[in-house]
Amino acid sequence: MGKVLLINGSPKANGCTAAALREMMDVFAQEGMETELIHVGNKAIRGCVACGNCAKAGRCVFDDLVNETAPKLEAADGLVVGSPVYYGSPNGTLLSFLDRLFYSTPFSKHMKVGAAVVSARRGGNTASFDVLNKYFTISGMPVASSTYWNQVHGFTAEDVKKDLEGLQTMRNLARNMSFLIRAISMAREKQGLPEMERGAFTSFPDGK
Repeated sequence: MGKVLLINGSPKANGCTAAALREMMDVFAQEGMETELIHVGNKAIRGCVACGNCAKAGRCVFDDLVNETAPKLEAADGLVVGSPVYYGSPNGTLLSFLDRLFYSTPFSKHMKVGAAVVSARRGGNTASFDVLNKYFTISGMPVASSTYWNQVHGFTAEDVKKDLEGLQTMRNLARNMSFLIRAISMAREKQGLPEMERGAFTSFPDGK
């Protein structure tokens, strides 16, 4: 048993992105994974203002959905972030949410499994996919993959349901993610997690 937190970055609760995430949730249920879906894209979420308060308080100075989600992410074994494509990039509200969520939380995300899912009518998917994956790879999170890039196509949720390869990709992604979560859990029990070095911080204040 594991827990997967899913984030819907679309303003539409039942749109294309939601259709992709629900396809995954059905498989997670079959795999014995507990899931929770949080709708972010319809909220008014401001970006980080670099105040540094989170370093002292352990939470963001703006007390909104970011702080509500933080303990859920800490308890989760995996994170799926879904977004529509806007001008070749993820939804701006979602990016503000993720910037603050990842930066303000003091707990380690090390070895939580991450997966990005993107939805577009036609283009911009792989560029958006790349942006979302960077949140995982800077945080020591293994990235789950599938049998194609994690994307669906369509202008409506009904269109997405006709994207049979896209839905297949979502199902395979959920299976792979479930497997990784279980494998990491067993490895943690037997040998612990890999050592994470901290302390080195590249900076060139003297121009050297």
